[in-house]
Amino acid sequence: MDGATAAQIEVEIGLSVFLDEVATELRAGTFRPLPVRQRMIPKAGGKLRALGIPTVKDRLVQAALKLVLEPIFEADFEPCSYGFRPLRRAHDAIAEIQRYGTHGYRWVLDADIEACFDRIDHAALMDRVRLRVKDKRVLGLVKAFLKAGVMTETGHREDSDTGTPQGGILSPLLANIALSVLDEHLMRPWRSGGEQGTASRRATRRGKGHPTWRIVRYADDFVVVVHGTRRHVEALREEVAHVLAPLGLRLSPAKTQIVHMSDGFDFLGFHIQWRRKPGTNRWHVYTFIADRPIQSLKDKIRALTNKRSQADPRQTLIRLNQIMRGWSNYFKHAVCKHVFSTLENFVWRRVIRWLVTRHRLRWNDVRRRLIGPNGRWTPITVDGIALFDLQTVPVTRYRYRGNTIPSPWTIQQPHPTAETVESPVR
Repeated sequence: MDGATAAQIEVEIGLSVFLDEVATELRAGTFRPLPVRQRMIPKAGGKLRALGIPTVKDRLVQAALKLVLEPIFEADFEPCSYGFRPLRRAHDAIAEIQRYGTHGYRWVLDADIEACFDRIDHAALMDRVRLRVKDKRVLGLVKAFLKAGVMTETGHREDSDTGTPQGGILSPLLANIALSVLDEHLMRPWRSGGEQGTASRRATRRGKGHPTWRIVRYADDFVVVVHGTRRHVEALREEVAHVLAPLGLRLSPAKTQIVHMSDGFDFLGFHIQWRRKPGTNRWHVYTFIADRPIQSLKDKIRALTNKRSQADPRQTLIRLNQIMRGWSNYFKHAVCKHVFSTLENFVWRRVIRWLVTRHRLRWNDVRRRLIGPNGRWTPITVDGIALFDLQTVPVTRYRYRGNTIPSPWTIQQPHPTAETVESPVR
């Protein structure tokens, strides 16, 4: 919005002077955030997602606000929430679904909130913030960022009456604060004294024909796993819709579905399915890589190894390696050894064909350069950069951490022994 970058501010104004100016504005109460610059980026399905890019000054103040607000609300957040929270990650959410699914929670409400970040009601969100924050200056800053407005790509300024723009440092925390209403509602029976507070109470409840459930949420993506019947899940879907309505949110009719784990469903890039272990009569909940991220990786590789591409081979290999390392590190905890092998073969062939076309090589030239003295193929190497081999990534199981995930703001207690921890599942 103001055309200033961090590098320009450091050179033209000076970092210490800039920080002093911002601090003076905040103390005097004269700070006013500028509208965020809107950028539309493509998302799956051919649609576009709106990102709001704040100015450097606004990002600085948002980061300071986050440092103040995050410890306060982290003390209240339920353990079933994993997105944009310190020391928590998507793999914890997947591990929790896998654990509960293995212990009978096999009906799933696979929910999608329609345009969550764009439609959160400001009044409802501010009411949640006021429950824990009484400082009017802090509340004023939060509200000012919510109402800052948006400068569209066409140059028109639009008011922001609802939502918290994606792209801001503060937005994920504010979304978690709003959606904690849903977490608290569905996790209330799990608290001490609740109907699902202990394993015996949950067993008694199911013995009477009533369901037990567990929500697993990652930002605005969540599932509710249910130990019960489809009818119980349908009732929970209506209950969830009722809880979200005061926030200005609703479930997407097209994307929200009720599935059984034997049919499988996709969540956070993984495909989760309850199936029989080959060669046995035992059934387990497995996590695989979903089709969409595999196709997305292939598309990126195709774009980098296009026959018409005249990009520098060394830089192309560096970029390919970066993409594949990041992708494989995320998915290496799934059942994926065969997928890694197939993708390795795909990448190798794409790179070879691209290099053959670029340098007008013959197949005999390729064999002479890449087959070693022992008769085996050697890695593709360009100017000292070797193509990353996906098959070398170790496939490991991600261990469920449950309520033992530490908080960075509390004094760490000794790790509980197996004898002192009651099973949280049954």
